[in-house]
This record gives sequence, C-alpha cells and structure tokens, in this order.
Amino acid sequence: MLTTLLRDSRALATLAVPLILTQLAQVALTTTDTVMMGLLGTTELAAGGLAIVIFNQIRTMGVGLVTSVGNQIAAAAARAETATTGAGSDDGKSAEEEAHHEVRAIVRASLAVATLAGIVGALIMIAIGQLLTWLGQDAAVVDLTRTMIYALAPGLLPCLWFQAVRQFTVGMRRPQALLQITLISIAVNAALNWALIHGTFGLPRLGLTGVGIATSTVYLLSFLALYLAAKKDKELAPYLSFHITRADAATIKRLIGLGVPIAATYGSEAGFFSVTALMAGSFGPDALAAHTAVNQLVYIVFQVAVGLSHASSINVSRELALGNHDDARRIKNTALACAGAVMTVVGIVYFTVPRLVLAPFLDTGSDQALTIATQLLVVTAFLQFFDCTQNIGVGLLRGLDDTKSGFRITLIGYWIIGLPAAWLFAYALGLDTLGIWLGLLTGLAATALLLLRRYNTALTAAQTQTAPATA
Repeated sequence: MLTTLLRDSRALATLAVPLILTQLAQVALTTTDTVMMGLLGTTELAAGGLAIVIFNQIRTMGVGLVTSVGNQIAAAAARAETATTGAGSDDGKSAEEEAHHEVRAIVRASLAVATLAGIVGALIMIAIGQLLTWLGQDAAVVDLTRTMIYALAPGLLPCLWFQAVRQFTVGMRRPQALLQITLISIAVNAALNWALIHGTFGLPRLGLTGVGIATSTVYLLSFLALYLAAKKDKELAPYLSFHITRADAATIKRLIGLGVPIAATYGSEAGFFSVTALMAGSFGPDALAAHTAVNQLVYIVFQVAVGLSHASSINVSRELALGNHDDARRIKNTALACAGAVMTVVGIVYFTVPRLVLAPFLDTGSDQALTIATQLLVVTAFLQFFDCTQNIGVGLLRGLDDTKSGFRITLIGYWIIGLPAAWLFAYALGLDTLGIWLGLLTGLAATALLLLRRYNTALTAAQTQTAPATA
C-alpha cells in the first residue's frame, strides 16, 4: 500500500512540480508589479492595484475558458498512443491518424477560443475603465487607472494564447519549458518596469503606464518563447498550428461548452473572496490589513493546490481514455495524500512561527493587526486542507469532462453555505474577522466534501457503463 502510494506520488509529482513552481513564479510576476507601483506613491499604487484587480478578474475567467484544453489533449494523446500499437493494420493506422488529427484540431480550436476571449476581454476592460467614475472612485485614481487599463488590455490576448499553448504542453505531458520561461519573464518584467517607469536606456519616462506596457510586453514575449519552444520539440511541433481560421467549429463549440462553467467557477470563487474582504473592511483598517495579509499567504500556498489539481486532472483524463478506472480512482487518493502532506507542513509553520510568517506582509508596529492575523492563521492552518481539496476536486471532475457539476457545487459551497456562515459567525455571533474566516472554512469544507462525493459517484457510473464493453 505504502509502496504504491509512493510510486504514484512520484508519477504525479513529475507533472505537478513544474506546474506548482510555474504558478509560484507567476505570483512573483504580479508581486513585482505591485512593488514597483508602490515605489511611485500611494495614489499610483491604488490606481495600479485597481487596474490589476480588473485585469486579473477578466484574465482568470479567460484562462478558465481554455483550461479544459489540457484534459482534451491528454485524452486524445492517450488514444493516439493506444492506436499506435495497432499501426500494422489498416484499422490501427486510421485510428492513429484520427487521434493525431484530433489533437491538432483541439490546439487550433483552443487558440481560436483564446483569441476571441482576449479581444472581448480587452474591450470589457476598457468599458469598465469608463464606468469607474460612476462606481464612486476618486477622480485622480480613476484617471491613472484608465491609462493603466489601456496599457494592460492589449496584453490579455497574448496572455491567453500563452495559456492555450501551456495547456497543450501540459496535456502532452511535456511542460518543462514553462518554468524556465516564467522565471526569465520575472527578470525581464522587472527590468522593463524600471526602464519604462524612469525612462532609462533611452526609453520614454512613462511612470505607472510603463508598468502596464511592460506587463503586456512580457506576456507577448512569454507566448512567443513558449510557442517557439514547442515548435522545437519533436513531439509537440507536428500538432502546433496557428491557423485559427481553419479551426473546427464543432471543436470550438465543445471547448466553449466545457470552458464556460470553469470560467464561471473561477469568477465565482474570486467574487466570494472579494466579498469577504469587504466584510473584513467593515471591522476597521486593522482587521482589513490582517485579512489581506493572511489572504495573500493563502493565495501563495494555493498555488500548490493549483499544480496538483491540474496534474491530477490531466492524469484522470489520460487513464479514462485508456479505460483504467481503478487508476483514475487512485489518482484522487494520491493527490489528496500529497496535498495533505504539504498542508501539514505549512500548518506546523503557522503554529510555531506565526510572526515570522506574517512579517513580510504586516507592519509590526500595528499590534492589533498582528494579533488578529495570528488568530486567523490558526483557522487558516485547517482551512488550507479544504481549500486544496476543493481545488483538486474541481480538477478531478474536469478530468471526467464534468465541468458543470463543479460549477454548481462551488456555487452551493461558496454562496449558499460559506457566505451565510461567514455573516453568522462574524456579525450574529460577534466574532468579527475571525468569524469571516470560520465561514470561509465552512464553505470550503462543504465544497470539498461535495466535490469528492460527486467524483466518486461519477467515476463509478462511468466504470459501470464501460464494464460490458470490456468484459
């Protein structure tokens, strides 16, 4: 039993670790922007932060539209490998060619979906920028936010192209270039930020706008780097084509059908945490500062869950395509065991050195904020088990091509259970910010349990349906 778990964990880690490190590197990318904006002043930080919030909300939903691409590629690639074993026969050869054609069709369709989402998303960003004055924002902040949005909007298109190619490489189980490119992009982003903010190396001095232009430029360069890296890979190059005008309409429709619930799930989760931030702000600046600091810690650790979720999701798609239902069930247990091990270590750190963990995020001169944040860390130590589990659960269902159930369950867990629980604990029971986080824990726990239950039920149903064919 232990030997099998260790073997499966190593296999999962092969795909998950590069994804986790890539996610953490992307967090560093946005952190660099925030630090650079903070050096410009409080107004610039407020305006730039607001622009990035708008950009990230739309980007996150756009990423959701192409997230299922990795699963579709993994399943098609597995079918191609299976068909290759029968390549000596006419039937085997045609089956292999059909599977290879399916991979190429999915790649083209994903780039077409990314193009559409990038263009529409950029226009929505600009429209939101025009509406900021009507949302009660400070006029000086609004003017700066708009210029930042105009600079960020063009970057959404190459950002989503990058995500589409990323899902392709992950689905083909060859994500090695992702981490290298993302790490290099951090350094390039920092250099461009500095040069465009201050006008060094003969470049114009653009201030806050320079941050937006630098970010958009880095997204474009990252996409080109990943695309060229895939083109140089002998196993990836035959499938990669940017002829989006030749994309199959039926494949595009299927990807959108799978992607819309994922995008809605991502948007719903982001909205859930945004509302709780507003609730925390109602208890004063110290409470909001503590909430923000702990939330950032959760966000960083959450990248481990994202990597495990994507890796387990891809592996489930692959095993089901090969007819290995028992292996698909074991993937769930392996992913949860790996998540549990990581979250246990994180929890021990929270309990033993809370002040050290919080030091980078909180001004130690605010004793009240530090006290609140230390209390929240206790809840967070348990909350992150469920947060990681629910993200893995969404990924497992995505591996079954069941994205709608994930969306419905997260709506129930976040908004019907979690948000009312947060209000009850925080206001009715008078636990303030601590109550909000108890509500978050309740909502995430309910979501995690419902998702795992749904996965077990759906996998059993799938296995029952295929049993006569394999008998």
